[in-house]
Amino acid sequence: MKLGILESDRLEKSLREKYGSYSEMFQKLLSSVDDQLVFESYKVIQLEYPENIDDCDAYLITGSKSSPYENKTWIKALENYVVKLHTHQKKLIGICFGHQLIAQALGGLVENSPKGWGVGRASRKLYQSKPWMGKTEKKYTILVSHQDQVTRLPLHAERIAGNAFCPNASFQMGNHILTFQGHPEFQVSYLRQLIKGRRKVIGSSRVDHALKSLEEKTDHWQIAQWIVGFLKTAKQESPS
Repeated sequence: MKLGILESDRLEKSLREKYGSYSEMFQKLLSSVDDQLVFESYKVIQLEYPENIDDCDAYLITGSKSSPYENKTWIKALENYVVKLHTHQKKLIGICFGHQLIAQALGGLVENSPKGWGVGRASRKLYQSKPWMGKTEKKYTILVSHQDQVTRLPLHAERIAGNAFCPNASFQMGNHILTFQGHPEFQVSYLRQLIKGRRKVIGSSRVDHALKSLEEKTDHWQIAQWIVGFLKTAKQESPS
């Protein structure tokens, strides 16, 4: 299977040299589950796209510093591409910004949350179980760093997971779209550095709590398994 990674941000050089690009982070994560996956990266912030949507079997939209509701040319273009992928029922994964952008493009609502920043390690409750999950617990933990949230899901979207702070933390549409609010691709050390650098923006109290939460384990490999499982088995499921 060939996965097209739609890069929605470019990390600072110092971070990129140490941790890799968003695309490289996802390649490392997903290859740990399936080393037969093939990857192609597209810098959508530079309006770079495949010549044909069938150039890849599936696509993944990464996180970004930007908000989906910002008036930027590349964001509008990416929204249009999401609609195109959805129309053709191409498999599509959305991560953080990608989760939000997909929701917005397909009729949902994304807003800057009055609850403030979600940072650190977050626990999500699974509202339902799906065949692509396999045998799993009723909750999972994931690294997060976001102010925006999906406050209204698109029509026909199924809410998969969430918590009181972020009710719509994961959703599925049909057999071809799956999204997560969070960063399974992040290393703990990367997020720790990110949080420390945003202390003035986030606030010291929330930063200290977030840093403390990073001492506990996350379920990133489990989430990677779900993503690969969804990409491989979704067409075999019955439409919701």
